[in-house]
Amino acid sequence: MPRRLRPTAPTAPDAVLVGDPGRALLLAQELLEQPRMSNHARGLWGYYGSTPAGDALTIQSTGIGGPSAALVLGDLAEMGVQRAVRVGTCVGLGRGCKPGDLLVVGEAIAAGGSGAAFGVEQDAAVKPDRELCERLLSEFEEERTASAIVSVDAHPEEASRAAGAVAADMQTAPLLAKARLLGVEAAAMLIVSECAAGAGALEKEALEDLERRAGRVALAVLSG
Repeated sequence: MPRRLRPTAPTAPDAVLVGDPGRALLLAQELLEQPRMSNHARGLWGYYGSTPAGDALTIQSTGIGGPSAALVLGDLAEMGVQRAVRVGTCVGLGRGCKPGDLLVVGEAIAAGGSGAAFGVEQDAAVKPDRELCERLLSEFEEERTASAIVSVDAHPEEASRAAGAVAADMQTAPLLAKARLLGVEAAAMLIVSECAAGAGALEKEALEDLERRAGRVALAVLSG
């Protein structure tokens, strides 16, 4: 099967994964010194460069949904990625979270069918790499615990039956499942960008500020 990515720069062992190509550019400008575009095929913008500490880092967009993210991760693993942190957005389900919250994913419930391709039964939970998850939690000044989220394939209504999930997204569960199959250490941190109950969505500037903050946390974890 042909690759989705057509790299024009090296691929680092550590990667920050985002869904949105615009977020990949934002974080490349925030985290890398003199970033180089490493991929623009299929609109999946990717960047490579050195961090201020001198570490190599890849920042790669994965597109929308679990199948796209899993395919991109497969390409990255083939090119040498060993650890990855997803920085994404999610919809709060009205269970103790609000727009602007940053969630460290402790488990992702596979509500959609795409997880089955990676050995995850419907409504089963996938856990991140334990060490990366603990490092993410330790980067916050305030004490917090990892959150349960649910990953859907189509629409947030699919998430209504996921007991215990505080938020919904469209790719974390399949991505973590694919990482497990590939032997890639992976974890995820999500920004609550809106709530299903209609509590309002984050404005663009506020969201970008949180994206930068989450990117810096991911970088600190991968550099540790």
